[in-house]
Amino acid sequence: MNTIKNEVFTSNIQTIGLLVDESKFRYSKELIKELESNGIAPENIKIAAYRHKFDKKKEYTRPTFGKKHIDWRGQVTEVFLNEFIDTEFDLLISYYEEEISILMMITSKSKAKFKVGFSSVDEKLNRWMINTTMAEYKLFITELFKYLKSIK
Repeated sequence: MNTIKNEVFTSNIQTIGLLVDESKFRYSKELIKELESNGIAPENIKIAAYRHKFDKKKEYTRPTFGKKHIDWRGQVTEVFLNEFIDTEFDLLISYYEEEISILMMITSKSKAKFKVGFSSVDEKLNRWMINTTMAEYKLFITELFKYLKSIK
């Protein structure tokens, strides 16, 4: 995996990519509301949700992917996911606390300017790591914006 951190931080965060492990966390809507309450416009938040058990027949409420969307060479086969990776978000939030290779690969490949995640995941992936759990999403967002505001 590419482990070079070449992000450029700007304290003026407008666009956010949200990479969520929905196998372990079912409060994505609430997490997005927390971002909105901190001044991020809903149209500037893009989400990619991972499900360990992806059901092709099920209709998901947000762009969702699973292991089936990565081919044997490690290439992403889902259009929305490639667009997510190629988008130059001001901030990528890697909202997963276990080292799942697919999620780590997407974080690594992301063209986001700045990456934030959990301290329990490989420190080479994210510029900032927040020491909390996925269940504490309000605390995660509070800490994130506290750091962002201190930089302004």
